[in-house]
Formats: sequence, C-alpha cells, structure tokens
Amino acid sequence: MMPKRETVQLAYLYFIPKPRKAGTPLRPIVSSMNMPTTGISKFLDKLIRPIFDKHARSTTFIDGVDLIHRLEAYTTNGHLIPKTYLCTFDITDLYTMLPQEESLDILIEFLFQHGYQKLQNIPIDIIRKLALIVIKENVFVYENKFYRQVIGGAMGTAFTLTPANIFM
Repeated sequence: MMPKRETVQLAYLYFIPKPRKAGTPLRPIVSSMNMPTTGISKFLDKLIRPIFDKHARSTTFIDGVDLIHRLEAYTTNGHLIPKTYLCTFDITDLYTMLPQEESLDILIEFLFQHGYQKLQNIPIDIIRKLALIVIKENVFVYENKFYRQVIGGAMGTAFTLTPANIFM
C-alpha cells in the first residue's frame, strides 16, 4: 500500500464532454493513477466491493444481458403484469456531490448490518479511517493551482464507486 517515491505524482483535473446531455456539459475527472492514496484506494475497493456486490446482487443489474435474464425470470415467476411499471433515473454528479462523512457513516453501517466486525482481520474503525484518508486527502492540480476536494470523491479513484453505490 505504500506509494513508490519514483512514480507518485499529484492527481490532476481534466474534463470530458457528456455528448448525450443538452448543452454538452463537461464531466470532471481527477486522474489519480499515481497519487499517494492510490494504494489504499485499490486495497479498500478490493476489500469492500465484493461484499457490496454480494449483498446488492438481488437489486442490481450488471448489464443489459443481465437485465433481460432477470426480466425473463420475473415474467416466468408471474411478477410481470400489465400494471407493472419500469423506470430509470439519472443521478447527476453523484461522485462529486457525495457527502464525505455521511457516506462513510453509511458504509460502516452497511458493514455492521451485514455482520462484519472486521475485514481481513482489520477492525471496521480502521477501515473507516483508511476510507477517510482516501476521500479527504484528494488533492489535485488544475491550471497550476493546488486544490483539495471537500465534497464528494474523485470519479477516477478505485474506491469512490462502492461508497457511492452503498449511499444510494
């Protein structure tokens, strides 16, 4: 988990267009491949994402094929009737607007609710402290100025997706 002095670098901010949105807004991306917290972020992602995937499987679609298979099973079991409503929604700026402390509280609550007191022999309070480092110490460069993200998490970090999914 220790960063390598030879390769560590500050993250930097760049933008990519959202062509399917009106006015083509930009999506901010923090390139975090070699930032000091990358090792911790990857470690937490490998540790916690499989737990989330396991417990959220019944309410999560992996891709379009999975959706079709699940709808077929839903139909076979007699649950798909003419009055059934299907809907989709788009969450705007989830990663960048995620409340940092609240999302960590919800992450810990999720782990406790599913009976986890430790993960790989690491107490949950230490997991929270590691997650706090990843989320709070998100420092990046943009136009030769240094910034720290104080709301949300960087879209480019390995660990941001899982707390965002648990938060939802």
